[in-house]
Amino acid sequence: MPQAATLAYTQPAYSAAVEKTLGRKPQLFINGEWVDSSHGALLDVEDPSTGKVISQIVDASEKDVDRAVAAARIAFDDGRWSSLPALQREKTMIRLAELIEANADELAELEAIDNGKPKSIAGAVDVPGAANQIRFMAGWAGKLAGETPTPYGLPQGATFAYTLREPVGVCAQIVPWNFPLLMACQKIAPALAAGCTLILKPAEQTSLTALRLADLVAEAGFPAGVINIITGLGETAGDRMVRHPDVDKVAFTGSTDVGKLIGRNATDTMKRITLELGGKSPVIVMPDVDITQASQGAASAIFFNSGQVCVAGSRLYAHRSIYDRLLEGLAEATPRWVPRPALDPAAQMGPLVSSEQYDRVMGYIEAGKRDGASVVIGGDSPSNDGYYVNPTVLADVNPQMSVVREEIFGPVVVAQRFDDLDEVAKAANDTCYGLGAGVWTRDISVMHKLVSKIKSGTVWGNCHTVVDPALPFGGYKQSGIGREQGRQGIEPYLETKTVFIQL
Repeated sequence: MPQAATLAYTQPAYSAAVEKTLGRKPQLFINGEWVDSSHGALLDVEDPSTGKVISQIVDASEKDVDRAVAAARIAFDDGRWSSLPALQREKTMIRLAELIEANADELAELEAIDNGKPKSIAGAVDVPGAANQIRFMAGWAGKLAGETPTPYGLPQGATFAYTLREPVGVCAQIVPWNFPLLMACQKIAPALAAGCTLILKPAEQTSLTALRLADLVAEAGFPAGVINIITGLGETAGDRMVRHPDVDKVAFTGSTDVGKLIGRNATDTMKRITLELGGKSPVIVMPDVDITQASQGAASAIFFNSGQVCVAGSRLYAHRSIYDRLLEGLAEATPRWVPRPALDPAAQMGPLVSSEQYDRVMGYIEAGKRDGASVVIGGDSPSNDGYYVNPTVLADVNPQMSVVREEIFGPVVVAQRFDDLDEVAKAANDTCYGLGAGVWTRDISVMHKLVSKIKSGTVWGNCHTVVDPALPFGGYKQSGIGREQGRQGIEPYLETKTVFIQL
C-alpha cells in the first residue's frame, strides 16, 4: 500500500481571549476562590496539533485535595445549597448554562487546542451539549419527591409511612479527556440538582475548559464550596479523592482498568459509585442498506472525535453479500476524515490527544499487521508535527486478534463478514464490553430482533453516537455500573429514607 504524503501542518493563531486564559497563573478553585497549591508542582499543557507546551496547570497534592473535600463537606453539612428552595437551585444552574453559551466560542477554542478535536466540532457538539446537560438536570431540582406507600402488613390507619429522597452528600467526580467540558457538565449537573456538593477533577491532559468553567461557576452565583475544581494526576489527586473518608460518592468516566481500581478502593468506605467505562462497539450492516449511506455512517461511527469515543463503532460486521462494496464505500468516505489542526476551519478530525495515545494507537495498528490483518486504507500518519493518525480500516482479521478484542481508542476499525443474524449477534456479544452498538437495515423486523439479542446499554438504528440528556447512558458487563443522563442519571445522587410513625 502506498504511504500517504507527509504534510507540514500549521495550527492557526489562538484568539486573544484564549491567550489570556493560557497566561493565567496556575491555581485551584476551592471554596469559591482561586488558591495556590500547597506544594507548587505543575504539569505542562500541550496542544496536540503541534505537540508544543502552551500552558501549565497545578498538579494538586493530597493536601490540596483535602482542602477541596473539606470545603465541599462544610458546604454540604451546613445546607447552604441543599436547603435552598429548589427554584433557586434551578435558576442558578440555568444561569451557569447561559454563561456557557455566552462564552461558547472561547470554550470551543480551548477544547480544540487542549484535546485536539476540531473547533467546529467542539462548537457544534461539546459546548451546547454541556449547556444542555445542565439545563435538563436543573429541571429535576424541583421534581424529586418521596412517596407515601400504604403498609402491607400493618393495620390500616395504625401508622403513617413515607419516604424521603435526600442528596447523597459530597461527590468526587473524575472526568476523561475525550469530551472534557461535556463530561464535566454531565457529572456536575445531576449532583447539583440533587443538592450535593462536589469536587471535580478533569483529566490532566485536558483541564483548560474545566478551569474556565470555574470562572463561570463563580459568576453564576453558586455558594462557596458547592463546586470545587482541582487539577492533577489521577494516580495521586484522583486516588486521594476516591479514598477520602469525607467523600460519599464517586463518579468516574474512563478506562475499564482504572474503573475497576476505583471500584475496589471506594468499597473500603462503601462509597456510592457510578462508573462509565470502556467499549468495543459493533456496527452491523445488513444487505438491504444504501451502501453509500451505510459506509458514511460507519465512517462517522469510528472516525468522529478521532475514534476517541467510548462507543466508537470499532468492530464493523458487514453481510457477506455486501462486504466488498461496503469496504470500498468506507475507503471512499475516509478522505474527509483525514486529520488536520484543530483550529483549521476545514478539519473534520483532529490529532489524537497526546503522544502517549498516538503511540498506543500506532502500536495496535502494528500489532494487527503482525497478526495478519491487511490495511485497506490508512495505518500511518500524515504529519511529523502533532499526534495525527490517518483514518484506518483493517480487514482479514479474526476474533482472537488484539485489534478485535481490545479498546484501541483511535480512528481504527476492523471489518468482518457474517451470514446470518444469530452468527452476527454472537460475534457482537463476544466481548467483555457492552456500551454501544449500531445496526444498519431497512427491515424493522431485523432491527428489533438484533436489538433484543445485543447486550449493550445503547443500540443505535441507522445512526451512531447520538446522545440526549433525557435518555440514560451506560453499559452492560465491564462497560460500567449505573447510568448517567435521564431520570436514571440523578438517582445515584440520592438516598432514600423510610419513615414510620405510630399513630
